[in-house]
Amino acid sequence: MLFHSTRGKDNNKNFEQVLMQGLAKDGGLFMPNNWPEVDKEELKNLDNFIDVAKYIVPLFTSSSFDKSEVERLLDETWHHFDKKDLINIFEIDKSISILELFHGPTAAFKDFGLQLAAAFFNKTLQIQNKTAVVFGATSGDTGSAAIDACKEFGLIKSFILIPEGNMSEIQRKQMTTVDKDNVFPILASGTFDDCQDIVKKGFSERTFLKDDQYLLAVNSINWVRIIGQICYYFYVSLKINKLSEPLNFSVPTGNFGNVFACYAASKMGMPLSKIVVAVNSNDILDRFFKNNDYSKFKVNETISPSMDISVASNFERLLYDFYLDGDSDLCSKLYSKFPDESIKINETIWKKSSDLFMSYSSDDTSTYKCMQFYYKNFNYIMDPHTAVAADAVKSLKDKLKGKTIILSTAHPAKFPSALENAGLSIKNIPKKLSEVLSKNEVAERLSTKDDSIFEYIKENN
Repeated sequence: MLFHSTRGKDNNKNFEQVLMQGLAKDGGLFMPNNWPEVDKEELKNLDNFIDVAKYIVPLFTSSSFDKSEVERLLDETWHHFDKKDLINIFEIDKSISILELFHGPTAAFKDFGLQLAAAFFNKTLQIQNKTAVVFGATSGDTGSAAIDACKEFGLIKSFILIPEGNMSEIQRKQMTTVDKDNVFPILASGTFDDCQDIVKKGFSERTFLKDDQYLLAVNSINWVRIIGQICYYFYVSLKINKLSEPLNFSVPTGNFGNVFACYAASKMGMPLSKIVVAVNSNDILDRFFKNNDYSKFKVNETISPSMDISVASNFERLLYDFYLDGDSDLCSKLYSKFPDESIKINETIWKKSSDLFMSYSSDDTSTYKCMQFYYKNFNYIMDPHTAVAADAVKSLKDKLKGKTIILSTAHPAKFPSALENAGLSIKNIPKKLSEVLSKNEVAERLSTKDDSIFEYIKENN
């Protein structure tokens, strides 16, 4: 399996190159040269998540790793989950179930993709006898999942920017209380967008790297994260109906990686009815699916901070593959003018998306009401991100045929203020979350307005 850029100028890369590079050199995102097809009959004989992953992952990694190597690596990945089989399916009724993806070590779905990424990072660094720096910004869950995934690998140093403001104490302390020599949380002045600008500058200039050292991308632009998420879509479809009937998936999304993984699974043969793209008041995706309007607006702070984005990075992959039919020249042209100009596509082509996609935007008031509704009617407490997806299903249920799976992406205990404002509380907070509250924080406070962050990384690299 080889990979190419959505913008057409960085092509025929093997898996190892895509893994370690992250973003394509032309600014695009990597895509597989072809969609591998799964043998559903073979998958039906598998009964646990790791075995499903051992089938799916090698389909994308064969250009760099032998299947036996990948299988050994997967046996050592996805540890410290609360559930033996990594996920839990909570049935609301015959038509709706909730897929709980928060049973990993940081209580968020990002543990799936980032633990897989870290395992492959470390393996590659060992083979090449090199070291790497992880540099990223977080609105909560990505940073903690990246730190946890990489903390045991001495060849990797993690520098994560934590913006001031819209993040719970638990989320922040998951990053600032890790007692490891290769972990460097940075409390950065400014917004998440300010932090992202610093990260982009860092990846462009790379002044703080040692000679022959990798700079690793851990957000969902890295294809390896998509692979980890594809695995659980196949697995839940297997668990629910042995891949025999198409399902609907309602996915709370910010950067669009989780939605795209669902789309990718369908391209590989997973039966799929509809993908519900569920967003909060930062509604760039909802505006596109409803009005063919992909235009950048200012970010609103909400009670579902992981979805507070102005641009959904992984949308480029869907635009390229689904709407533009692999036309990299047109994709490059559209993004060369964006965000100064909004992205609009041919109306006839755009309309075909309704065959597969639905979208819904839920504001904070509606999100709170949905959290209350599920507790009152089903004694189920969900976090605000999950509630956005649940609210979408509640509003669109008459248009959804067959069984619908709501993705639950984070444990509700990570968002105590949202629970309190909804009049809800959790009596038994998981130990892995409660224990961080009593730990001392160790983090550097630095400004995004100068080069102090880069100087700090250079000093500690």
